[in-house]
Amino acid sequence: MEYRGYDSAGIAVLDQGTIHWRKKAGKITNLDAELAARPLPVSGTGIGHSRWATHGGPTDQNAHPHLGGAGRVALVHNGIIENFAALRAELGAQGVVFTSETDTEAAAALLGRELEQGADLAEGMRRVCRRLEGAFTLVAVDAADPGRVVAARRNSPLMVGVGEGENFVASDVSAFIEFTRHAIELGQDQVVDVHVDSIVVTDFEGRPAPTKPFEVTWDLSAAEKAGYDWFMRKEIFEQPQAVADTLLGRYTAEGALQLDELHIGEDELRRIDKIIIVACGSAYYAGLVAKYAIEHWTRVACEVEIASEFRYRDPIIDGSTLVVTISQSGETADTLMAIRHAREQGAKVIAICNTNGATIPRESDAVLYTHAGPEIGVASTKGFLTQVAACYLLGLYLAQVRGTMYDDEIAAVMDELAATPALIQQVLDSLEPIRELAIRLVNKDSVLFLGRHVGYPVALEGALKLKEIAYLHAEGFPAGELKHGPIALVDDGVPVFVVVPPQGRDQLHDKVVSNIQEVRARGAFTVVVAEEGDPEVAAYADVLFGLPKVSTLLQPLLAAVPLQMFACEVATLKGYDVDQPRNLAKSVTVE
Repeated sequence: MEYRGYDSAGIAVLDQGTIHWRKKAGKITNLDAELAARPLPVSGTGIGHSRWATHGGPTDQNAHPHLGGAGRVALVHNGIIENFAALRAELGAQGVVFTSETDTEAAAALLGRELEQGADLAEGMRRVCRRLEGAFTLVAVDAADPGRVVAARRNSPLMVGVGEGENFVASDVSAFIEFTRHAIELGQDQVVDVHVDSIVVTDFEGRPAPTKPFEVTWDLSAAEKAGYDWFMRKEIFEQPQAVADTLLGRYTAEGALQLDELHIGEDELRRIDKIIIVACGSAYYAGLVAKYAIEHWTRVACEVEIASEFRYRDPIIDGSTLVVTISQSGETADTLMAIRHAREQGAKVIAICNTNGATIPRESDAVLYTHAGPEIGVASTKGFLTQVAACYLLGLYLAQVRGTMYDDEIAAVMDELAATPALIQQVLDSLEPIRELAIRLVNKDSVLFLGRHVGYPVALEGALKLKEIAYLHAEGFPAGELKHGPIALVDDGVPVFVVVPPQGRDQLHDKVVSNIQEVRARGAFTVVVAEEGDPEVAAYADVLFGLPKVSTLLQPLLAAVPLQMFACEVATLKGYDVDQPRNLAKSVTVE
């Protein structure tokens, strides 16, 4: 689970009525060294945690697990307990001495108190959860009851792995995929009581709760590096297959788009008069790409919103609004809150997601799954491309339902989409010069990215990748905005990446070529990403990367790839951890 948080890590096991634990700040290698120096006893019951710090810095004391009940109970926690200060004050008045700065320790102390008062571990967990506010997944063990692990969730992910003679709980199936592909998704406000041969799920009041089993469709090898130095690099090279898998089975032999997951009636989709796409980070940029395609194909107004801002600005939503949320993990807290707000206003919600069993698709009216497989690198690559591809499918499906495109027009786009995996592979096969460029630019302090139309979100995504993993100042701008301020940043030798649209669309190509000349005239080092054989750009490019010929709307599926690889190479040359950049976590499950 380290890719989801790597500020600190810890583990606790049960042996002969005692909890034995080790925890260390820093990456899991630090915990490995501690365990080698001070081994834990062999045990069949244990819990572990990799932390992304919220309350309290990444220290040994703040690492999980935390103990309660005079060491009787050990507990780990993902999320934020919003009323922790009041709980700590209450417990402190009762004589509890805290050893950390975390909100988690308050939950551990509460659980310990419930066990001391006679509750078993499952009932104690239910009582504690009824008192907590915020988002949390809690997992606990009891030294006096060594044959069970009890876990609970509210607004934070939790999966159960069903094995033979062994069972598991985890925030992601990748933690137990080595042992089983059989899983159960837990609903909101549920507690799971796990024994070696049984799994019992209840709600916070103790009532039996329904479960939904599912099968994980990928195996352990998909979550391993397979000889690559970084998961990110591996995932960049997996993009042709990931896009192909996302497109697979969506278009029938009769020439119709078929999105089986979309359980929203066609009549309802025809009544839609506004579409709002809500997402964060790279998913937000995928939504910006989608806006151009959806509006062009459906003629329905489409807005794109940052999820963390969406519900706080009192958006105009009603029953004729379609909200589309994009989240790789399906657990992004801001996006989840946006869904709930939209549904309260009567809107229909479609989720685009990569994770079966996640909270966001469960709470949406419909879901369109991408089939990227596990994405371990924190900086999204194949997640981004498959989200873009899924948005294209949704846009074409809406156009088909609403009658805004002829069948042969949809067929032409689908034929071109079906050809893109091979074209992405062509781009990957031609990226050898990227390393040379990275060597040349590795010591630059600032990099600018320019684009127009769908090239603008690609520019934003290229800049984000450099920020995330290479810690460089990087900014993306609409090329037409240069003269309204950003051109002041251009000086001798400043690298400027320019995404040039294909020739022949609304004079955009010629305007972007003019923008390249403007920055070159001010000393910029220009790196141009353009269609192969474009005769007009070569004279103005210090470095030119050619892309196979595609239509303008589909160009992001190709243009993003060299920008991903450039960021990976720069971060590698700088000696940074590409997969686990500082201060970031893969799945942002807190607001």
